[in-house]
Amino acid sequence: MDSVTMVGIDLGKHSFHLHGQDRKGFAVFRKKLTRKQLIEFFAKFHSCTAVMEACAGAHYLARKLVAMGHEVKLISPQYVRPFVKGNKNDFIDAEAICEAASRPTMRFVQPRTEAQQTLSMLHRMRESLVHDRTKATNQMHGFLLEFGVSLPTGLAVARRLPALLVEHEDLPPQLISLLERLHAHFKYLDGQIAEVEKMLSRQVHADDLGERLMTLPGVGPITASVLCAEMGDGHQFACSRDFAASLGLVPRQYSTGGRPTLLGISKRGDKNLRRLLVQCARAFMQRVDKYPSPLADWVRSLLTRRHSNIVACALANKLARMAWALARHHAVYDPAKLRPEPAAA
Repeated sequence: MDSVTMVGIDLGKHSFHLHGQDRKGFAVFRKKLTRKQLIEFFAKFHSCTAVMEACAGAHYLARKLVAMGHEVKLISPQYVRPFVKGNKNDFIDAEAICEAASRPTMRFVQPRTEAQQTLSMLHRMRESLVHDRTKATNQMHGFLLEFGVSLPTGLAVARRLPALLVEHEDLPPQLISLLERLHAHFKYLDGQIAEVEKMLSRQVHADDLGERLMTLPGVGPITASVLCAEMGDGHQFACSRDFAASLGLVPRQYSTGGRPTLLGISKRGDKNLRRLLVQCARAFMQRVDKYPSPLADWVRSLLTRRHSNIVACALANKLARMAWALARHHAVYDPAKLRPEPAAA
């Protein structure tokens, strides 16, 4: 056991499968442990490298093992799958994790802190509440349309639904009762979303990085808090283009025979963060004439040659790069320049 340098852990809800190997890659042991046994095992085990897939529970376990003196590496599951040999079971998955982590060019995921995980959960909760509110709004519109009442789209109409029902006295009483129930549910969801957004706003304003990210054009508390949760300090990316590529904001390449072929954006990585950055770009493009800066000049020049959708993706890419520069170099955004300047010591 003293020769073990790397332990692959196949995570589960109640049971964990371990594969230990030495410096040369030969298997030393295989174990199946419960959650309590796993913590006790690593508490007594000598310092080694523990590798896991970046999935549910991985970040919490990574923080626990780092506190015990072990080195932890998280791998995206898509990079582990090609190393599964033959049939699939939990021990083979743990071995495949070790095989993937042994590659010198393997990409790893940086473990998140508790604050980053909490911020990410707040965003997931907000996204779920917004989905439910949209569903309730669509139901109200659909029920009224069945009885010949067509209302304009938007949340403002849904919020003043009781006043609109007074104008249509010929509607069945049961329908009005159902719509009142739906409107009460809509108001509850609307209030919950407002509370979550207040929590997000307070948290991002209390964070130094969040304050600096909100100085970027078009970036508000929601996008800044998502960037804080997903990007962190930016040390896991070698350069700004790597961060933009991780979000799928760079062209997809299909080159062969020495002839480079660039397609549309790859759309890899976090779909929600990519969508928010594109929305920030569109918000900036709508008011581009009000921003006398080199960035605005670049956008206006690009709009004369390319479609607005292409410009929005290009600007989202640049915003992602600027956000990485602010985080990585502890810089502040200067509208007079395309590149952020380092903050004063």
